[in-house]
Amino acid sequence: MLLLPLYYLLVSSFKTNSQIFASPLSPPTSLSFGKFASAVSDARLDLASLNSLIVTVSSLVVVLLLALPASYALARAGGRAAALIERAFSLGFLIPTFAALVPTFLLAAQLDLFHTRTFVILFLPATSLPLAVVLLTQFMRTVPQEVEEAARMDGAGSLTILVRVYLPMVVPGVATVGILSFLTYWNEYLYSLVLIGPDQAQRTIQVAVPTLRSPLETDFGILAAGTVVTLLPVYVAYAFLQRRMEGAMIGSAVKI
Repeated sequence: MLLLPLYYLLVSSFKTNSQIFASPLSPPTSLSFGKFASAVSDARLDLASLNSLIVTVSSLVVVLLLALPASYALARAGGRAAALIERAFSLGFLIPTFAALVPTFLLAAQLDLFHTRTFVILFLPATSLPLAVVLLTQFMRTVPQEVEEAARMDGAGSLTILVRVYLPMVVPGVATVGILSFLTYWNEYLYSLVLIGPDQAQRTIQVAVPTLRSPLETDFGILAAGTVVTLLPVYVAYAFLQRRMEGAMIGSAVKI
C-alpha cells in the first residue's frame, strides 16, 4: 500500500494528460525524462531542494541541541517542579500547529525576520520540541544511576556525562527524534509559505511544487514528476530506517 501512490505518480510522470485520465495505473508507453527536466527547470526544484535541506538539517540540529540537555535534566531531577515541567512539555501535543500562525507571523515581522529562512529555522524546532523532550526523557531514565555516579567520582562534569555517557546509550531515542523531525520539517508547507513566501531564492520544495499548476492548463505529468522529486527523499529515508524507527518507537512506548 505504501508503494501504490508512488507507483501512480511515477507512471503519471511519463504520460500526457489524456493518457493519465484514460488509464491512470497502466504503464507508460515511453520512458522520456523530459517532464522531470521541465519540473526542475520551471519551478527551480534544484534550488528549492537545497533550501529544504538547509532548513531541515539546521532545524534538526537546533531541536537536538535543546532537547538533549532538557531531557537529561528532567530524567535526573526529582520533585514537583520537574514533574510539572515535564507535563508542560506533554501539553505541547494539544496545541494545533495552525493556532500559532498569527502570533508567529507578528513575531517574525517584529523581529524583522519576515520572508527569511532564518526565522523558519528558529521556529520549526519549537513545533517538535515537546515530542523530542518527552521521548528522550524516557530513554534517559533507562540509564542506570550508578553509571553517572561512577563518572562523577572520576571527576566528570554534567556536560561530559551527557555527551560521553548518556548520548551513546540513548542513540535509538536520538534516531527516533531525528527521523520524526526530518519528516516533519521536510514536509512542512503552511509556515514555509507564510513566513518565507514565494521568493525563488529562499522557498522550500513544498512551496515550489504547487507553482507547477497553471490556471489555464496544467500538465499533470510535470506536476506528478515534481511531486516525485519532493517525495523521493522521504521514501528513501523511510525505506532505509523503517525497522530502526519502528523498533525504537515500540521500545519508547513500552518505557512510557
